Amino acid sequence: MALGAQPLVLVRVHSATGSVPRGPGTWMAVGSRGLIATIGGGHLEWQAVEHAQRVLQRAQSCDEVVHFKLGPSLGQCCGGALAVRFQFLAASLHASTVASLLQALKPFYQTVALFGGGHVGHAIERTLRALPFDLTWIDSRDEIFPVSVGEGVTLEHSSPVQAAVADLPSGALVLIMSFSHAEDLDVVAQCLSRQRGLGDLPFVGLIGSHTKWATFQNRLRERGFSDEELAHITCPIGVPDVVGKEPGVIAAAVAAQLLQHRVVVS
Repeated sequence: MALGAQPLVLVRVHSATGSVPRGPGTWMAVGSRGLIATIGGGHLEWQAVEHAQRVLQRAQSCDEVVHFKLGPSLGQCCGGALAVRFQFLAASLHASTVASLLQALKPFYQTVALFGGGHVGHAIERTLRALPFDLTWIDSRDEIFPVSVGEGVTLEHSSPVQAAVADLPSGALVLIMSFSHAEDLDVVAQCLSRQRGLGDLPFVGLIGSHTKWATFQNRLRERGFSDEELAHITCPIGVPDVVGKEPGVIAAAVAAQLLQHRVVVS
């Protein structure tokens, strides 16, 4: 369901205290044809949807805040409380107003820069589809990317591949897993150079073993990088103690690690 072309009730978590499913700013839209997004599910959401449907039936201007306590009455034992705002949006809402509203409601998705279109790269792209990241996927080879990718994925052919580092947005989380150790080394070196100048890449992860990283460290020292600078690189990647080298297993471990490093904007 898309915003516009029908009356809607915008439901937003206005404030929250204690343990709650979702925090302030979380939203959903309730229309006659269904829902967009979620404020956390469970009985809380069921009651919020029911209230929104009553607002829809009145079809009158409405901007009100309703308080919910997550106790026995809602069948949710979180123990917190929320103030939920209900705002009626008429079907005649101008397209530009809808666009502005969508932009204001859009969550912050941090950029992940993925260098490498191999099996693990493909698995990571699929895993990140459900997570709060935008993906910039980079490879030096032609025709390496799949025909279909998730929303928020930008495909980039770069030769030499390390040249793409300069154009990454500030705050990008970087994953390096090209088909070539030589390419990997060049991308790591370029990331370290950017970090030396700007310090704006909070996470740079390199796929590989401890042996690979030991070799890379020697070569990077020869290029003039200090041990302090090399400590910014994470290798191997993925949260510890996840066993398995299958692409899907690696992707899950890496996605969990990225979530540990992401910036949360409320």
